[in-house]
Amino acid sequence: MSNVIRHLGFLTPGNFHDDDPFDGLERTLQLFELGERLGYDSAWVRQRHLEHGVSSAGIFLAAATQRTSRIELGSAVIQIGYESPWRLAEDLSTVDVLSRGRLNIGLSAGVPLHADLLGPLVFDGNWRDHDMSHERVIRFANNLRSEFLGAPDAYIEVPGGRVRPRLQPHARGLVDRLWYGGGSLRSAGWAGRSGFSLLLSNVTTGEETDDFFEAQLRQISAYHEAADHPRIALGRVIVPFDGADPRTRRKYQDYAARRHARTLQPNGERRTLFAPDVTGTSEQILDQLSRDSVLSHVEELRLELPYEFEQQEYEQIIGDFIAKIAPELGWKGVGAASHFQPSVRVVS
Repeated sequence: MSNVIRHLGFLTPGNFHDDDPFDGLERTLQLFELGERLGYDSAWVRQRHLEHGVSSAGIFLAAATQRTSRIELGSAVIQIGYESPWRLAEDLSTVDVLSRGRLNIGLSAGVPLHADLLGPLVFDGNWRDHDMSHERVIRFANNLRSEFLGAPDAYIEVPGGRVRPRLQPHARGLVDRLWYGGGSLRSAGWAGRSGFSLLLSNVTTGEETDDFFEAQLRQISAYHEAADHPRIALGRVIVPFDGADPRTRRKYQDYAARRHARTLQPNGERRTLFAPDVTGTSEQILDQLSRDSVLSHVEELRLELPYEFEQQEYEQIIGDFIAKIAPELGWKGVGAASHFQPSVRVVS
């Protein structure tokens, strides 16, 4: 590989059982704590609606700020279509202040999942006329800048006195830690032109190719052509066996086998492509990763944890990965990560 991994993160689904959501959310917070102790550079949580998982990344990450002190915290991804760009900016600015500047925000645009069910509830009526485009993401980014509102001489009266109106709290630097979840040539190019960092995962869109890795390499090329200061984080489902008992190893193998068929051809009208899950011993995983043509083009890797595994299995996976696999990819531990932060600019 031409590049080495300088930043190592993991992404967890934040599962819980319907009859005891506290237990699952608490265990996910504990996983963040463990990730920090192990030396991961970042920990990310999925935002999922109508599922047994984290439905509000901001609220969950606010709790995580009080349970960790060093590890970066991230959301992957928040569907901007369901959000108020102003209120989301207020909420996540508060989270970033509580974290002392450790928050990373992953976003996506377009009609969000389950819109037929949730759209009327979120927007109190006809949701189809609401803007769910990239421009909604730009409005959110602009709000994070916390510029003064109104005319230059505009003031408001508050209990603390007379002040210039602006979004509060102002989280200085948060606008430079915005990521866009790209899965197409268009979204990758837009992210680059707009100054966002790019999140890539194990799911993408097949455009003029049936090959997952070729499609993702084309997206990286489109992003680099558009971005002044490119920063890419790559997500892969990687499940090491080393510390697992025989029963758990079989479970991991069965999980990957059930999902293999979807990797063989484009899926659905949108031609969705999936990368194969990377499973096996650390030696087998390193061999598989050596053939991942996309990995050699990035310096940040995000370990994507499978859905519906048990807490001890997640702990074993992130422990084995950071101990046995990450060093062989060039990762050198805490302090080795590059923290360059591109500036998000408005695109008309």
